[in-house]
Amino acid sequence: MPTTDGDDNSATAPDPKVLNIDARSLRGLAHPLRMRLLGSLREFGPATASGLADRLGESSGATSYHLRQLASYGFVEDDPELGKGRERWWRAVHAGTAFEPEFLYDSDPEVRGAMGVVLHEVATAHAQELNTWLGTMHEWSREWYAASDLSDFKVRLTPELSRELADKMHELVNSYRGRVPEDTEGSAVVRTHLHVFPRPTD
Repeated sequence: MPTTDGDDNSATAPDPKVLNIDARSLRGLAHPLRMRLLGSLREFGPATASGLADRLGESSGATSYHLRQLASYGFVEDDPELGKGRERWWRAVHAGTAFEPEFLYDSDPEVRGAMGVVLHEVATAHAQELNTWLGTMHEWSREWYAASDLSDFKVRLTPELSRELADKMHELVNSYRGRVPEDTEGSAVVRTHLHVFPRPTD
């Protein structure tokens, strides 16, 4: 089951709140700007439509519209602690999102298409994060560079063993949640990408 996890708060939470979405919510999320808006709110916290427009290089009209759409599907909500003036503040409702693989085989082509859009946007975000790290890693300490990893592996498996491998890697990453308090000196939020997929051998 593919998952996205973008909330900095979830990096220190032992059990982050993850939404298992249905077909209706999937169709509502399947838009590049909506996914970028949701990812930004999860990573950087509450923001206004204008603030998100500045961060993402979009118009405030576009961000405002798509934030309302995300709210109608339950992905974002008003932040009552910040929304006291004329500007409306938004926050993500969940720390992450999980997608069922059955969406790729749904009888409705709109659902299949929506899943394709979401997966391609997730892959694009992963590539952008990795490229950002490669372009800025000289700004980090030698210790952090030595603690980073950029590896790929090839191993012959059955579908059942591949699922077992992915599940164990999820369990391993989750076992590190909550171990380092947010204000720990020298700590940072570490992004971990997991890509497990088959390739033809000929």
